[in-house]
Amino acid sequence: MTLRKYLVLLAVVAFGATGDTFLARGMKQVGSIDVQHLPQLLHALLNPWVFVGIFCLLGFMWSYMTALSFADLTFVLPATAVGYVVMALLGRFWLHEHISPLRWLGIALIVGGVGLVAGGPSRTEHPGDSSSEGGQ
Repeated sequence: MTLRKYLVLLAVVAFGATGDTFLARGMKQVGSIDVQHLPQLLHALLNPWVFVGIFCLLGFMWSYMTALSFADLTFVLPATAVGYVVMALLGRFWLHEHISPLRWLGIALIVGGVGLVAGGPSRTEHPGDSSSEGGQ
C-alpha cells in the first residue's frame, strides 16, 4: 500500500473518532431531544460541538468511501478498528467519562479479534487493475 492509502485510513480513524467525540460533547450540553419536536432538533444542530462533530463525520464518510474505492471492506473495516481505542481514550481524557475495566477488556477483545480477521491478504480483483496488490 502507498503512503496516500495509509493516510486515507488514518483519516477514517481520526475523523470518525473526533466526530463521535464532538457529537457526544455537544449532545451532553444540549440534553435530551425528541425527534417529534423540531425546535429541539434545530437547537441541537446549532450547538457548535454538534456542528463540528457532523462536519468531522462528513470527513469520515468521505475518507471511508475513498478507502473502499481501493480496498475490500474486509480490509478497510479491520484497518480502522484502532478507532475504538482512540474514541475510548478521547472519551476518558477529554470528556472525562468513566471506562470500567470490563469495557477496556471489551475494546481489547474487539481490536484483537479484528486483528485476527485482518491477517489475510485482500482477494478482490478490481476490473482494469493490473497491480500485484489485488486492488489495495
